[in-house]
Amino acid sequence: MPKNPHGNRYKQAVRDQFVDLICKDGLPPARAATRLGIGSGTAARWRRKYVGMTAFELRHHTPITIDQEHIGRGLTFEERVLIQAGIRDQWTQSRIAAEIGRDRSVVCRELHRNTHADGQYSAAAAHLNARHRRRRPKPPILCREDTAPLRGFIEDAMDVGWSPKLIADMLRREPDATMGRVSHETIYRALYVQTRGGLRQDLAKQLSLGRSQRKPQGTTERRGRSIYQDAFTISERPPEVEDRAIPGHWEGDLIVGPGSKSAIGTLVERATRFVILLHLPDGHTANQVATQMIQQMRQLPEQLRQSITWDRGTELAEYRRIQTELVDAVYFADPHSPWQRGSNENTNRLLRHWFKKGTDLSGHTQQDLDEVARKLNTRPRPTLDYDTPAKRLNQILVASTS
Repeated sequence: MPKNPHGNRYKQAVRDQFVDLICKDGLPPARAATRLGIGSGTAARWRRKYVGMTAFELRHHTPITIDQEHIGRGLTFEERVLIQAGIRDQWTQSRIAAEIGRDRSVVCRELHRNTHADGQYSAAAAHLNARHRRRRPKPPILCREDTAPLRGFIEDAMDVGWSPKLIADMLRREPDATMGRVSHETIYRALYVQTRGGLRQDLAKQLSLGRSQRKPQGTTERRGRSIYQDAFTISERPPEVEDRAIPGHWEGDLIVGPGSKSAIGTLVERATRFVILLHLPDGHTANQVATQMIQQMRQLPEQLRQSITWDRGTELAEYRRIQTELVDAVYFADPHSPWQRGSNENTNRLLRHWFKKGTDLSGHTQQDLDEVARKLNTRPRPTLDYDTPAKRLNQILVASTS
């Protein structure tokens, strides 16, 4: 049989058939390749490029069905098929969003997450991968059968006194990474969380501290699950947020008084640098921050409430409520990465002119905060060609009503 019976270059329809046979019919990539008469090397390349999941993941995943039950707010398979058709017909994202009855940001996120380097989007592959990402519980990496060499390396290294951090660092330095790579956090979880398993239980005694249980760190609920495990990360933000092309995307944080006993919430719109201050006189728990944020931002038109980017403090643990009642998405910056919220960090620096470090912030009234926000919003900004945030925001509001 000739190596490529379809000519010098496979048609798009052949690639679509290959993806559908794997994702919808559940065929292994080798069998799908045989049915279409394509080479094994091409099949492996297409599986990596267009399907994305490993051969191991495909073996442990059921194929999608058109009548599959819709879960939560995620896109349905039919909606993804319409997105694929719209992309093939060169529709704009706005037109596709109108066709499926979704906000444009939903389409933008979907294409950003599932479009391949050559510009191709496959509804079947996107839907299978979305279901795979949503699957709970996810199998721990060190419990999978294909990571046996990696487990052996970790156990041997810990037997001679290597720390999980050193093991993770050395794995990253391997140029070929034949065994794979793993973070030190994953190793610690395998050692301390019995339900995750994977490594020998006696290895925890090899650690320098010799603890039988790990000291809690980070933002976790009492049952040990990360508060933000299912939240959007900053890497999932659509491109128009990053380049400030479209208004309505905000960054936020708290400025905190001595001993974290008082705080003021700060929000800044990325395109206009417009500032909103949240009054938190009775504390800054997740419920208090969410309530005040929703109350303040509901005064804005919907077009100016697209997304919020925050750090991983526990004060935004009620982000699902904020997403339901206020904005399309709440994104969380990476840990210890304040530069990812640069507009907000710069705004907080300016606010310290009125709210000095080391002073009690609970004594300020909402009227005090509104006056400070007014002064900052009427201050000329070099980044806005010496326009003021208030002027830029007003221009947007006027344009939307004209």
